[in-house]
Amino acid sequence: MSAVAPESDPVEDYVSSLAAALHGPARTKARMVAEVREDLIDAVSERTRAGLTYRHAADQAVREFGSADELVASWQHELTIAQARHTARAVALTLPCVIACWYLVRRAGHDRAGELSHTAQQLASHLAGVSAVAALLTAVALVVTGTPARWLPTPERLPLTVAWGGTVASISMAVATLPLTVAAALGGDWLLLGFAGALAAASHALVAGPARSCRRCARLPVAEEADAGEL
Repeated sequence: MSAVAPESDPVEDYVSSLAAALHGPARTKARMVAEVREDLIDAVSERTRAGLTYRHAADQAVREFGSADELVASWQHELTIAQARHTARAVALTLPCVIACWYLVRRAGHDRAGELSHTAQQLASHLAGVSAVAALLTAVALVVTGTPARWLPTPERLPLTVAWGGTVASISMAVATLPLTVAAALGGDWLLLGFAGALAAASHALVAGPARSCRRCARLPVAEEADAGEL
């Protein structure tokens, strides 16, 4: 004898579909979804006190609240901006590591690692350039999406710009890690170069995830125009 499946809860079904459709920073998304659940629960409570059954009250509350698709269209924009800020902050946090990496390689100089040490120095200079661009991008993104966003519209391409800026920085850090590690193994200044490689790897790990999430958010329907520009 098969078990009878429990009747679904309209409120939880609605909240679950909304949560599945939204993408962005976990805390911001959880707060938004929790607000929806609380509003629906309050609406259901009012109707049950008026004499409706829970099922009818929940169906009515969900109907009047609007479809999940309608909320996603507006709320995803907010989450995309939040993800862009999260990515920009991640890039900002790596800047001291990138600067330290550049400094350590410069201090290591040339030794018996020969060409590998020279390659490490070139990569360090490249990382310094990436860090400068990332610093500018981070500053602009955090300022534009901060207090000024209350009065001025956020540029449509900003989330996608932040996403690819973080991606480029992340890739550069990953590419620099291997030569720095090899140079550390073959060179006399293995401690300096090894630490520089560890900093590059840690910076890549810190930025890669937020940049990937930002790319995903920027490509969602609310960012169609930005995505079209990329193509």
